[in-house]
Amino acid sequence: MSKVLRPLEIPFVTDAPEPALPPSVPATDPAIAATPDAIPAAVRDATPVGSRTHGAHIVIEKLGKSYVHGGKALPILWDVDLTLVPGDMVAVVGASGVGKSTFLQILGTLDLPTSGSIQFDGEELTTMSASRLAEFRNRRIGFVFQFHHLLPDFTALENVMMPALIQRVSTERARRNAADILGRVGLSHRLTHRPGELSGGEQQRVALARAMVLEPSLLLADEPTGNLDRSNGEAIHQLFLDLNRERGSTLLVVTHNPDLAVLMPRRLRMVDGGRLIEEHRGSPYRGPESEPASPDPVPSPDAGAVP
Repeated sequence: MSKVLRPLEIPFVTDAPEPALPPSVPATDPAIAATPDAIPAAVRDATPVGSRTHGAHIVIEKLGKSYVHGGKALPILWDVDLTLVPGDMVAVVGASGVGKSTFLQILGTLDLPTSGSIQFDGEELTTMSASRLAEFRNRRIGFVFQFHHLLPDFTALENVMMPALIQRVSTERARRNAADILGRVGLSHRLTHRPGELSGGEQQRVALARAMVLEPSLLLADEPTGNLDRSNGEAIHQLFLDLNRERGSTLLVVTHNPDLAVLMPRRLRMVDGGRLIEEHRGSPYRGPESEPASPDPVPSPDAGAVP
């Protein structure tokens, strides 16, 4: 499966009628072809998608990761300990090459640790089967990367709907939820635009909306504003914080951007070997005293579009 589609690798877990996917999505795509019979009854009967309102409680102990190169083990992380409480907003900073992105990928179950334990709301992730881990990841964890990874042939609305459609959420409900979160990030006037017709900041807003549409209990972001100018980066920073406050996800962001890191109530510095040093721990972010900002005003049809 391509790296682009891997974050959308979500098996079916509801008994709702199968919605019609956009015509250019192949029915044989491995991200879509899972069958309800392949999923344990406990998973099929689980709480419906979108009903979770609390962030994840995560306890990481003695986490290690090494790769084999030239017949020798190359350690990247060792003995990493971290506890995230529900609703935590954490920035992880540090020099390039110390293992920040590797740590985030392991926490998001996109990679497996060599040793150690990850307890996610009391469930041990390191002992799950691959199929159970994929189901868990895609129902409970949202991802935002430096590159937006939007599917170019689909509109903004369809891109955000995709995780819900793959979960067999009804088409109408998926459309309603996607339109709602796109409105919240200021893109209600861009629903029918494809990624190539959006500016860089708008593309990243769509990616954030896609990550949040299923209301994950953990949201992970890897340099989410690395490709944006200062103005767009600051807008994305604010959206991360406001959406976290409104929806209650636990948030962990890996970043080199000091402007984003300083906004987080909790900041950790990673040094060689993955050791995490607590630099700051303050009160939970409460956002502006006023109501959340209204969606962006509707610009002219070609405003912000990429040629």
